[in-house]
Amino acid sequence: MAYNDLRDWIKTLEKSGELKRVREEVDPILEITEITDRASKSPKGGPALLFENVKGYPGIPVLMNQFGSERRMKLALEVDSLEEVAGRIRALLDVKSPEGFLEKLKMLPMLADIGKFFPKTVSAKDAPCKEAILRENFDVLDFPVLKCWPLDGGRFITLPCVVTRDPKTGKRNVGMYRMQVYDGQTTGMHWQRQKNAAEHLRERLRAAAGKTASAHVHIMAETAGGTTNITLTSQKEDRLEVAVAIGTDPATTFAAIVPAPPEVEEFMIAGFLRQKPVELVRCETVDLEVPAHAEIVLEGYVKLDELRTEGPFGDHTGFYTMEDEYPVFHITCITHRRNPIYASTIVGKPPMEDAWMGKAVERIFLPLMRLTLPEIVDVNLPVEAVFHNLMIVSIRKSYAGQARKVMNGIWAMGQAMFTKCIIVVDEDCDVQDLREVTLRVANNIDPERDIQFTLGPVDSLDHASRLPNYGSKMGIDATRKWAAEGFTRPWPPMIEMDVATKARVDAVWNKLRLT
Repeated sequence: MAYNDLRDWIKTLEKSGELKRVREEVDPILEITEITDRASKSPKGGPALLFENVKGYPGIPVLMNQFGSERRMKLALEVDSLEEVAGRIRALLDVKSPEGFLEKLKMLPMLADIGKFFPKTVSAKDAPCKEAILRENFDVLDFPVLKCWPLDGGRFITLPCVVTRDPKTGKRNVGMYRMQVYDGQTTGMHWQRQKNAAEHLRERLRAAAGKTASAHVHIMAETAGGTTNITLTSQKEDRLEVAVAIGTDPATTFAAIVPAPPEVEEFMIAGFLRQKPVELVRCETVDLEVPAHAEIVLEGYVKLDELRTEGPFGDHTGFYTMEDEYPVFHITCITHRRNPIYASTIVGKPPMEDAWMGKAVERIFLPLMRLTLPEIVDVNLPVEAVFHNLMIVSIRKSYAGQARKVMNGIWAMGQAMFTKCIIVVDEDCDVQDLREVTLRVANNIDPERDIQFTLGPVDSLDHASRLPNYGSKMGIDATRKWAAEGFTRPWPPMIEMDVATKARVDAVWNKLRLT
């Protein structure tokens, strides 16, 4: 049964022994981070933490590390294994066009189930997030927003579900972007240029300019949008409306980080994950909908021609992301539940909570990768490489050069374009076993022949690239080499004991008492 809201989820965490209540007074400035970091570094991820006595914020608890273990990720998605979700996705992808009336009838139950995932709009009276509505005299710092690390540029909202609407298609997007609080009514909006919300802003700017393309249309690009020459004739022309939900049910929060195609709404993905539609409610001051059971909702807009310095910020790479210019979010209204719970997260040197979320994305969306590259057997995004810096891929090799084809296919695939290094191995290599992968790479490559470099877009957080957002990437072909690939020497077999001997030793192993 899907969780109705964050509170329902907290009850499950506590009942499952996954939640610790912290009753000592703690400061949202740095102290909550240090406690959470220490807890999250334990081998199994540490418990979820509910800080009930936050300095300066009586009655507003802070939830941290809610997704910070494999078990909690499975609890969040209500499965015994993350492969169950992947299996549901595979079943959808395997649907073939029905032939004949009987096959069409058989498909009706499946189509009805899919229809259940679409979000449902409810009235304000049925929306707990409307229990308090503040159209004036509001201050976002009335909530315990964290300052996470000593050199951070300020306090940051770190676990928001940011809702925007595509100006061309009208489809909603839900993304997770950090928000630096400048004052009670404004924040930064960390929209990296390749993100969907950044493209929505560019579309609004293009529409305001009356052009399909312009040298000035560079929001979050080389000029950072600071030199645009546009005459805006109405208040609505100069802005993109935004809504931010904080403290949603776990599936909705998780859906905000998944690498979904722009055509698929995250609210639909959340419904699919929780097997129940997300209930939405219309905002008070902007033409958007937000999860009705959210703890806190911020409504407002981003002006098309306004940027402000954001950062530094201690990021998931383990390094600080330095200052840069980003859009400014102006809050026009705050709604919240009575006695709201503030949900947050921290990122930094791995492993941390985001490691478990990233591994869940890896397992769940493997079927979508196979849809484009069917030869892929498995993938591993090692936590230590902060996901986008290294992808290890095993493939079913069928022809010469296939490993390089897979590398280029991955670099052309949505957010996977930011992958700095790709290692391709044969299907008999367990990519989850880094010792086995290291053995294959060290033994199977001739560096000059088997390593290729290419240039292209890189993650905005990559501080080592030659230019911001642009740099080189590396692919390593660690598969067995074929004669068709110009390798004429004999390729030796790997050492492996025969099955019969293994079976005989298995039968007496415990008697030997060697371990």
